[in-house]
Amino acid sequence: MLDVERKQLGDRAILVHMDVREERFREDLSEFEDLVNSAGAEILEVVTTNRNKPEAKYFVGSGKAKEIQLLVKQHDAEVVLFNHALTPSQERNLETLLECRVLDRTGLILDIFAQRARSFEGKLQVELAQLKHMSTRLVRGWSHLERQKGGIGLRGPGETQLETDRRLLSIRIKQINKRLSKVVKQREQGRQSRQKAEMPTVSLVGYTNAGKSTLFNRLADDSVYVQDQLFATLDPTLRRVKIANDVPIILADTVGFIRHLPHDLVNAFRSTLQETAEADLLLHVIDSNDDNRMANVQQVDSVLQQIQADKIPCIHIMNKVDKSQTEPRVDVESDGTIKRIWLSAETGAGVDLLIEALAKYFREEMVQGSLGLQPDQSRLRALLYDIGAVQAENVDDNGLTQLKLRISRRDLNQLASKEKLSLDIKA
Repeated sequence: MLDVERKQLGDRAILVHMDVREERFREDLSEFEDLVNSAGAEILEVVTTNRNKPEAKYFVGSGKAKEIQLLVKQHDAEVVLFNHALTPSQERNLETLLECRVLDRTGLILDIFAQRARSFEGKLQVELAQLKHMSTRLVRGWSHLERQKGGIGLRGPGETQLETDRRLLSIRIKQINKRLSKVVKQREQGRQSRQKAEMPTVSLVGYTNAGKSTLFNRLADDSVYVQDQLFATLDPTLRRVKIANDVPIILADTVGFIRHLPHDLVNAFRSTLQETAEADLLLHVIDSNDDNRMANVQQVDSVLQQIQADKIPCIHIMNKVDKSQTEPRVDVESDGTIKRIWLSAETGAGVDLLIEALAKYFREEMVQGSLGLQPDQSRLRALLYDIGAVQAENVDDNGLTQLKLRISRRDLNQLASKEKLSLDIKA
């Protein structure tokens, strides 16, 4: 018999948010409410509390847990959503007390991803993340699984139902990983084809709901799904775009990032995020009117570092200037490098400045060829890798490292000046 009568996830929800001093536990309440709305739930009540650190049993204090229990019965709530990551034991304890479904922030994000996934790959990636999350929570509220199977037709080698579920979960995870590995190979072939065509890739990255898809539609004259909600875009979209007659690019729209993005999701979507990791240029789209924009930028930078895309050239796109009546403009560094472009993807104001900047960026003379480096030139080799100039590498019998390079003339001159060398690249 079940310890908890588990109901189907409903849309009548009570939200729980705790203000905690420790940074690793702190979350934003307004963003949490946006997440819940994106999931399609009806917010019945928002319970807030303050603690120095989470309580081990219920995450919140026992008194606050009793208060939530009364609210669940009063509103006949179907689910209680926590704006924090709960341990499996905390979820189990809360479900036992509240007698309804309990989901933490990670489970909520996974549910939204499951709703948004449209492509075969996207669905596989979400299922993989869900299964990994579920694997640590099999015992939650399911005490009957710890009993051995018995009775007519169920007698076996002594494997418990819990062990069976874990084994089946492991088998399914292996199957998904196998299928995803094929998708990764297909994506890799696509990237190699684009590299052979010498067509640069520009990837739109940014915090969720910053306006990436709106900008993508504006640049690509496309109609990918756009909605004022978190994680409206999940499956990546790539389009060939002519920024100018002589400047064709591949434009990629990617999934948005969020504070404390579940680690399993980052791993599951690694093949999708690889499009970003191997781009020639990143356009980091930022909601210029968001009070938390600096914290959001840091979160995006953190994920870019996780997927090793933090060394790729990046231009900050300060979007939604129409909401603050800010004039579109371009901010330039002292060396002429473009730092920020202020625009509105919604109205199109300032998009022409972005197009001009992209055309200028990719019109720069690109130097292609091979460069031989001595063993003591490892620093130069590292710098070339840092700016993404190396396409291939091999070492000859004499210990000379031959690098196949594709680098802008400006970057080449800057390196030569910095290292005080005359870099002779052979075509």
